Amino acid sequence: MNIKEIKELAKKFTPQQIEQCINQTLQHGKPLTEGCNPSGDIVEVLNTLAKAQTVRELMEKGMTETEAIRELARRIREIQSVK
Repeated sequence: MNIKEIKELAKKFTPQQIEQCINQTLQHGKPLTEGCNPSGDIVEVLNTLAKAQTVRELMEKGMTETEAIRELARRIREIQSVK
């Protein structure tokens, strides 16, 4: 998980814009929106965009960037621990 890229995307784009980048990636293999192209293969790009979207949504609900990143990490750990 590249926290730096997630933070940059969450600061720069709205959840709707990130959703558009996700859709572009699914349709064209990469985001077409300027500045919305995290590093990695297509799966990593989609993962980073989805995480950035979650962080931005949490920030828009009143969380600080740090709180939103922690909440994202908590959610990931919770899902990974379910077996």
